[in-house]
Amino acid sequence: MHHGTFRVHEDHAQAESWRVFKIMAEFVEGFETLSALPPAVSIFGSARTPRTSPIYKQAEECAAKLARLGHPIITGGGPGIMEAANKGAFEAGGVSVGLNIALPREQEPNPFQTIKLDFDYFFARKVMFVKYARAFIIFPGGFGTMDEFFEALTLIQTYKIDPFPVICLDTNFWRGLHDWVQQTMGKEYHTISPDDMDLVWGTDDVDEAVEEVDNFLCGRPCRHIPERFMLSVLDGHTGEGTRHGIKVRRSSGMLQPDEPGI
Repeated sequence: MHHGTFRVHEDHAQAESWRVFKIMAEFVEGFETLSALPPAVSIFGSARTPRTSPIYKQAEECAAKLARLGHPIITGGGPGIMEAANKGAFEAGGVSVGLNIALPREQEPNPFQTIKLDFDYFFARKVMFVKYARAFIIFPGGFGTMDEFFEALTLIQTYKIDPFPVICLDTNFWRGLHDWVQQTMGKEYHTISPDDMDLVWGTDDVDEAVEEVDNFLCGRPCRHIPERFMLSVLDGHTGEGTRHGIKVRRSSGMLQPDEPGI
């Protein structure tokens, strides 16, 4: 009985080890495919937004205008807002990247992708959104959209990536969340710093969002990057949230991440 149990655990451990290679393959394919991409704009939003929605039209317009300015567009590759953004970039003659994810429901690749990548792992896919984009534009969406939104804010807040514009379109959708974060997290529970709210900016004007992103990507002054984050850029930035922070000293004779051999 014990030998059989050990064998089961051994087989499981071996299968888990092989899974690492599948994960590695997704990273390698993503890095090789996107490494020559100019700084892009990741656009997020709900897969459930219908084509008749004004928000769909906004996302399409936004992506088209950015594409005409020479900025590649990255989306999750699915329907709804993702399709709208890919469509806008595609029809404007720009680079339209789709980072598709295998899901039981909702995710069908849209046909407006000039570069198409397929992922099984959300975390590998999320790295590509951050590593190859220098701005996030976020339309109304669900849990997945919120996941990307808060991850970007977390990585900038903790100096793991260089700061970039995080712009939320449709202030009516975002107002309740903004007020809750500012009041409850900021003023009542003090779980964020007062100026952390400066990391995100909301607007209803597509042209305003496009201008802000274009200014940032072209090295011109932009209004919505907090100065303290711009002044705190550290060395060792790799683009995907692995920038080194405080150096760790040697402890118990073990090599630490900032020492030779790691």
